[in-house]
Formats: sequence, structure tokens, C-alpha cells
Amino acid sequence: MKEKIMNSLQRFSKAMFIPVLILPIVGVLIAVSNIFTNVRLLELLPFLNHPFIQDFFAVLSKALVSILSNLGLIFCVGLTVGLAQKKRSEAGFTAVLSFLIFIYSMNKFMEIKDMLLKNIPLSGTGQTLVLGVQILDMGIFLGLMLGIVTAYIHNRFCEIEFNNALQIYGGSRFVFIVLIPVVVILSVCLTYLWPFVQHGILSLGQFINHSGGVGIFLYGMLERILIPTGLHHLVYTPFLYSPLGGVVEINGTVLEGARNIYYAEMADPTILHLSPTVIWDARGISKMFGLLGACLAMYQTAKPKNRAKVKAILVPAAFASLIAGVTEPIEFTFLFVAPILFIVHAMLSGLSMVVLNLLDIRAIGPNGIIDFLLFNLPLGIEKTDWPYYILVGLVFFVLYYLIFKFLIIKLNLKTLGRESSGQDTKLYSKNDYKEKQQKRTDHQPNDDIDAKLIVTLLGGPDNIENVDNCYTRLRLIIRDVAVVDEDNLKLQTGASAVIKKGNNVQVVYGLKINAVRRAVDAHLINIPTTN
Repeated sequence: MKEKIMNSLQRFSKAMFIPVLILPIVGVLIAVSNIFTNVRLLELLPFLNHPFIQDFFAVLSKALVSILSNLGLIFCVGLTVGLAQKKRSEAGFTAVLSFLIFIYSMNKFMEIKDMLLKNIPLSGTGQTLVLGVQILDMGIFLGLMLGIVTAYIHNRFCEIEFNNALQIYGGSRFVFIVLIPVVVILSVCLTYLWPFVQHGILSLGQFINHSGGVGIFLYGMLERILIPTGLHHLVYTPFLYSPLGGVVEINGTVLEGARNIYYAEMADPTILHLSPTVIWDARGISKMFGLLGACLAMYQTAKPKNRAKVKAILVPAAFASLIAGVTEPIEFTFLFVAPILFIVHAMLSGLSMVVLNLLDIRAIGPNGIIDFLLFNLPLGIEKTDWPYYILVGLVFFVLYYLIFKFLIIKLNLKTLGRESSGQDTKLYSKNDYKEKQQKRTDHQPNDDIDAKLIVTLLGGPDNIENVDNCYTRLRLIIRDVAVVDEDNLKLQTGASAVIKKGNNVQVVYGLKINAVRRAVDAHLINIPTTN
């Protein structure tokens, strides 16, 4: 039962990554729009104050904000597609239909029961407009619930076919037929139940936001320590996009979630200081500064004869963490050889957020220095206190360096360059790629990716039930995990780690993961299987 629950949570977390992956792009483009319409920048560069430029970025910002205003629909479709086992495009289309049926059903039922509020602003009343339809304000939870329900029914009935005259009602059309009464009944039930759930969520959010440093520390630590399980998305997503991350009224509009509040406050020049809820998105200290200190400690504690090799491995990984916020290659480097370092890293990550909160620093850098520059510099020092964020980051760089160096030497931890004879711990380097190219027998779509070898080391195409990926990991459902060749996946294909949990296998490839996924998909399509 425990394994089934864990597998379900991992599938849910992996599916959530589809909509979550889009939202940072939205944030970056909103930040860019804010830069080009910033009053201070226009004073320095008056040529930007051209009607065409200003109108373009005003339209861009408004268009992107519409995504944040319809997160329920986005999560519904994204989660359905992610959880669908077959016919994903049809599942996504069905999700849109179920969402529309739900909001119009709830609206009509509330109208019949005279529950709709009239002639008053809806902000803060528990009701809102979704695609222009007035219903209970369920936020992303509506999308999560409908996504799960739609995906479950789709997976169960999408391959049912009928004969003769009823043939037209088979497959995805039968899924839609089943969904109609289910969604209508669900909308009626939630009309009565959701106000109680809503009250509970708001109360929990208020408790968490008033728990001070304890709550922030636990959030920051859990967001890191759950990385190996792939469940860390379940920690930060509710805080960024639901009332758990705060509820703030801006210009008569009630906004929920740290990320949504931040975007609104970023675009409003009359707000001089960002809300305390922004702290839930302040995950950049460990990424931009802390892990760089850890890399320096691992380099300096390596055996002198191995330092050149260790440097070649750590510099690209540290650069990826600094620039793009991709931390997993570094984290997995010491996770499997010295788990205590990973625990210390998670605790320091939580501590860094507590320090930012105590010093009232509202700058953020969730995905590396590029995000940091785009989000904070245009808002100015008064609004974000970004120079103090950098100062705190430098302090944590030193802390990481000193603590990691002390632990590595004191406990004689076998980090990079300190391995016993015959052992090798690596991320990925040019030597790995050269060795891999020499052993290749078939030309692959990507010159440095041997998809045939990867599939073979995973037990062959017949052993692979499902292939997916996130930022840095190839996520697979494997029939027989015992035949997965973990050592050679790392030695021959450039994987920095292989994680096994039940039938779920995650192979960490870092920033080249999209190319790996495409190569593996292309190879599996061209190989007949006995699935």
C-alpha cells in the first residue's frame, strides 16, 4: 500500500510539472514587459518611450496575466494530459470540455438556489468569475480536482469500443459521455462542500503565514529534501498559486498565492514594498550562492592529483546552478556518496529563507541569476532590497564552504576526487562524451546521445512502460527494475544519478534532458515491442 501511494504521488507530481513548467516563462516575460515600461528606464533611455514599444509590452503583459487569471483551466488540462496513459491529446481536449461543463453547471445550480451574489464586488466574497462565469472561488484546486477526475475516467474508458451503430460512441466520446453526469454531480456537491474547504484552506494559510521562521524553515527544507522523491513540486506549487501562500487585495482585486501576488505588485508602481508572501518564492540563495560554496569545498578537499578532473566536472554544474537554477546534478553528486551533506544543504536552504524574512528582504531568484536580474533590478532597491539579498547570498556562500569542508574532512566523506581506489563519482564531462561516442554502433538523432544504449541499459524496450521527463531527469515506469544497469547508465551514458522507487526509475541527465528524451522517444518509436 505504501508503495502504491508513493507511486501515485510521484505520478501526480510529475503530471503537475506540465503546467508548472510554463508559469516561470510567463513570469519572465511579465518581468521583461515591466522593464520596458519602467519609468526610471524610460528616463535613461527616452527612445523606448515610443507608442509602439509601450503599446506592445502593455498588450504582452495583459495577455500573459490572463494565464495567471485562469490557472484552474491550465492545471485541469495540464494535469489531465500528464496523468493520461494513452491518447493524451484527446484527454486534453476532454479536460477543456469537463471544465466548461463544471463552471456552467455550478453557476446554474447556484442561480436556481439563489446563491449568486449580485450587484456587489466579488473580491473577498468566496465567489469569482471564471471565463466570465460566476462560481465559487476554487482557484487551482478546481483544476487539480477536475484534472484527476478527467484523467481517471479517460484512462478507464478511452479504449472501450462498441459494434455496429453504437461504434461512433466508443473511445474518447464514451469518456465524455461518462464525464457529463460525473462532473455535473461534482459541481452540485462542491457548491455545498467547498465553502467549508475554503474556510479550512484560508485558516491553514493564515496559520502558516503567521508561524514565522518555523514555517518558512520547514517549507525551505522540505522543498529541497524531497528532491530525490520527485515530490518537491507538491510543496512549493500550493504556496505559489493558492491561498496557502497568502491572500492580498490589490486595487480591489483579491489575489492568492505568493507568485500571483508578486506579479501584481511588480506591475503596480504605487506599491513601494513587496508583500511578505514573496518569501515563499525566495529559493535562490542556495542555488546562486550556497551550492557554489559547496562545489568549492569539494574541489579543495579533493586529492591534489584529482583536482583538475574535479574542476572540469564541477565548473559546468556550478554554472548551471548559478545561471539557470538547475541544482540536481550537484545535489545528487553528494546525495549518494554522503547523504549528510544533502541534509545539511536542505537545512541551510530553509535557513536562508528565514534570514531573508527576518531582514525583511523581498527580492527573489527562483531560477538563478537571470531570473534574479529580470525580477528585481527593474523594481529598484526600495521595493526589493536586492543588494542585501546578494549580501546574504555571499554570507551563505561562506557558510556552505566552511560547513561542507569541515564535514568532508572530519567525516572523511568520499566526495568528488576523494573516492577509494576503483570507484568513480562523476557528473558529466567531455571525457564521458568521447568514451560514449567511441562505443556507439548506431548513429543517433543527437550526436552525443546514444538512445539505443540507454534503452538497453534500462532493460530493453519491452521493459519500459512509460517515458517522461522534468527539468533534469528522465522519468520512467519500468516493468522489472532489477535489470536496470545503474552503474553503466552513469558510466556510459553520462547520467549523474539513477533513482529507483518501486517501478519508478529516474535517470538524472541535467540540462541535456530534453535532447535525451527526444532521442529515447525516437528510438522506441522505431523499435517493435511486445507490449
